[in-house]
Amino acid sequence: MFIGHFAVGFGAKKFAPRTSLAPLLAAPLLSDFLWPILLLLGWEHARVDPGNTKFTPLDLYDYPWSHSLLMCCIWATLFAVAYLTLARYRLGAMAIWLGVVSHWILDWITHRPDMQLYPGSAKYGLGLWNSIWGTMTVEIALFAIGIALYVSVTRARDRVGRWAFGIFVALLLFVYVADLFGGAAENLRAEVAWPAVIAPIVLLTWAWWFDHHRALHEGSAL
Repeated sequence: MFIGHFAVGFGAKKFAPRTSLAPLLAAPLLSDFLWPILLLLGWEHARVDPGNTKFTPLDLYDYPWSHSLLMCCIWATLFAVAYLTLARYRLGAMAIWLGVVSHWILDWITHRPDMQLYPGSAKYGLGLWNSIWGTMTVEIALFAIGIALYVSVTRARDRVGRWAFGIFVALLLFVYVADLFGGAAENLRAEVAWPAVIAPIVLLTWAWWFDHHRALHEGSAL
């Protein structure tokens, strides 16, 4: 799951409109932000295994600290409490908590059985990744719904709010489709882990930027 996680963040703006888009996106993507760091530290493990699923060549055989349901709940609570302490906005804290936990649910749907309930538990997964078209249909539909919800509650105040947002969305779709036609990574650390550490910094800063150039529609500031 890739743009499906972004969909949750965009859609959450409808239910917590006073929260900046950056933390709303960071929440459902948090597990994937933690994973490359833990991978580089040697605390979690993966390997390139072409054919592991039709959608991705990665064999994610050991990543309980970033992706098990229990740890998602713990990360969600820490993130939500930190946000509530700083922002004093309960709807935002709730959206963040649910966003973090949603990662496990969406990955359970898409992954083969490699998702754990807690470190050391049995592994689960419905395996949607074994169908390229099935995966793309579900993710793109979720993404479209998320974008529609975001647009329903915000409007561009200027060119940045319009074009930076539009380019951001287009880039996510381009990367999503282009990744299907790229070859399998040869060096997991250099080609997957390090880019995955750097990308969140760029994407969340970008999201914060254009979101602050968009205004809430009247009646949306709950």
